[in-house]
Formats: sequence, structure tokens, C-alpha cells
Amino acid sequence: MRTYRGLFRAPEFTPLFLSSAGQTAAQTVSGLALGTLVYTATGSPLLSSLAMFGPALAQVIGATTLLSAADRLPPRVALTGLTAVSGLGTAAQAVPGLPGWAIFGIVLVLGTLAALGGGVRYGLLNEILERDGYLLGRSVLNVSAGIVQICGFAGGGVLVTALSPRGALLAGAVLYLVSAASARFGLSHRPPRATGRPSAIATWRDNARLWSSKPRRHVYLALWVPNGLIVGCESLFIPYAPRYAGLLFACGAVGMLIGDVWAGRFVSRRRRGRLGVPLCLLLALPYLIFALDPPLPLALAAVTVAAVGYAAGLLLQERLMELTPDELSGHALGLHSSGMITMQGVSSALAGALAQYTTASTAMAVMAAASVAVTLILAPGLRPGHRGARTTPSRV
Repeated sequence: MRTYRGLFRAPEFTPLFLSSAGQTAAQTVSGLALGTLVYTATGSPLLSSLAMFGPALAQVIGATTLLSAADRLPPRVALTGLTAVSGLGTAAQAVPGLPGWAIFGIVLVLGTLAALGGGVRYGLLNEILERDGYLLGRSVLNVSAGIVQICGFAGGGVLVTALSPRGALLAGAVLYLVSAASARFGLSHRPPRATGRPSAIATWRDNARLWSSKPRRHVYLALWVPNGLIVGCESLFIPYAPRYAGLLFACGAVGMLIGDVWAGRFVSRRRRGRLGVPLCLLLALPYLIFALDPPLPLALAAVTVAAVGYAAGLLLQERLMELTPDELSGHALGLHSSGMITMQGVSSALAGALAQYTTASTAMAVMAAASVAVTLILAPGLRPGHRGARTTPSRV
């Protein structure tokens, strides 16, 4: 499957696409509204930030307790139920007079469930599309998520102003319910990919099974660490250039869009296995120029070029699926997503600490150098001909 037309002709891809886009819109609008509501009530930038990004950090809890359910529940039922719960939780946060501990309790619950939702969604994507269609399908979901986030932040700002933060939260809840309806009425019933009851013990056991394969370990580390370290660089855009941080973020978004479209649509299957390491290096090498505190035009160019390297994630996810049994595909993709988000948060904190004792530009160069070093260490294990890399999909 090499064309967008063929992709959207695939049965059930369109409703999955619409459900995913609707959920991204709901997360964006409700996150902005909740952050504004908390900041207005408390005046605390920390609490406002936790309100917006706390669900992402809470995914590590779901990754260690709930992910076994990603392959042990019927996908349509799981997606519909999880999205509906997110809608109800978001609506509950809009209740006037709700205490802060209850608001953050809901944030924790919704973030934990988000880890399971990602595993179910991407496991179903791998099931809906042919084996060679996953890369193109995931690239389209990535591109749509970026576009929806841009529009969602803009639209969310309008809603917060026009309706108040609580009104915008209710609008986000409605978007969640629309997304749930798209999943319920657009997707067909499918049985679970794996048998057994989901539990925390089953999650730990399956995490251990996935981690027991050396080729998979290399792929997971390549998905998590080089990417996370560069997100740490991006977290310093504001202290590096306060007046132009938005422009730096926009250039990064453009570069990521170019990389996703190029890797998903135009890279042949024969070349994909060889491009993972070069793209990981591309993601980091341009940031080394920040050691010289470059002028703004050069910094913008470096950020744009580097962001093309995020396409490595698409190629490495395809590699992960080749090394993973079908009955663990949702769990494996959910573990990737949660681990990646966690590493991004850790790297952002590390980058901020480095910048505190040096400068933002120096810290960005150090993080980039660390990303290059990690990629070079992992590179031998990521080669297509690496010994042990031919693990069959049915072997764990």
C-alpha cells in the first residue's frame, strides 16, 4: 500500500482516522482550557503546566499496569469505552466548585487510561492495514495529529475567550463523545488479538517478554532515547530565544511534517531498514551548531532540518512490528508510545537543569551530542543483517 488513495480505501481506516483526529482535537482543546482554568484559580504556572501535560506523564502508570488489556479486549469496545470515559471525565472537570485534588485525580486517571488507548489504537491500525501499509497509515495519523493540534490550540483559545474555560472544557468533552461515536459506528467488531485476562501481572509479564529480545531492546532504546534527548533541546527554545520561540517551534513542526510525508509515502521498503540510524543522526547533528550560539536564521534552518529526522520513529516502529508477535502488537506499540513520552519528559527536565548551570545553547548542544552518542552505540544492533535481527513474528 503506497498511496493515500489506497490507504483511505482500506476498510475501517477512515473511521479510525476520524476517531483519532477527534480525540487529538479533544485533548488539545480540553488541555488548554484546563490549564487556563487552573492558572486562573491558583496563579501557579507549575499547577497549570501539570494540568495540561500531567496526562502525558501519567502514561507511565498505564504502561506498567494496564497495557496487557491492549490485546486482550475487543478493539472497538475498548476504543469506544476509553474515549467515552475521557469525555465524561473532561465534563466532570468543568463542574463549578470542584476541588483541586479532584481535578488532578481525574487528570491522573485519564492519563493512565491514555497509555492503554494508544496501544489499542495502534494495534488496531496494524491489524486493519496490510503489513506494508502500517508505515503510511501511521505517518498519516502523525501528520493529522500535528495539524489538528495547531488548529486545536487556535480554536481552543477562541473557545476559552468566547465560552470561558469551563465552556471550552465542555466543548472538549463533546469532541471526545463524537470520537467515541466514530469508533462505535465506524469500526467493525473484532475479537481480541490475545487470550487471557488483562491484569497488572500480565502487563509486567508481557513487558518482560517484549524486553527479553535483544533486537527489540535495541529498537525500543532507539525509539525512546535519541528522540527524547532532542525533545529536551526543544524544551529550551523559550530561554534560548524568548521572542522567537514560536518561530522555532513552527520550523520544527514543518520539518517533522516533511519527514513524515517523505518516509511514509516515498521511501521504498527496501531502503527503510537502512535509514533508521541515519535519520536518528540527522535528528541530532544540526543541534550541535548551537554550541556556537548561531544567529537566528541559521538556528531556524538547523531546527527545520533536524526535525525531518523524527521520521526515524516511523521506520523503527515498522521494524518493531516485524520483531513482535501479532498477539502482542498493541502492547508493543503502547509500550513504545508511553516510553517515548516518559523519556521526553525526563529529557526536558535534564535539559532544563543543564541550562540552569550553563546556558540554553550549551545545554542544547550537550543533549544533541548525547543523542548522537546513543545512536552510534545502538547502531550495530539496528542493522538489518544484525545477528539475531531475523527473529520471526511468532517467536518471543
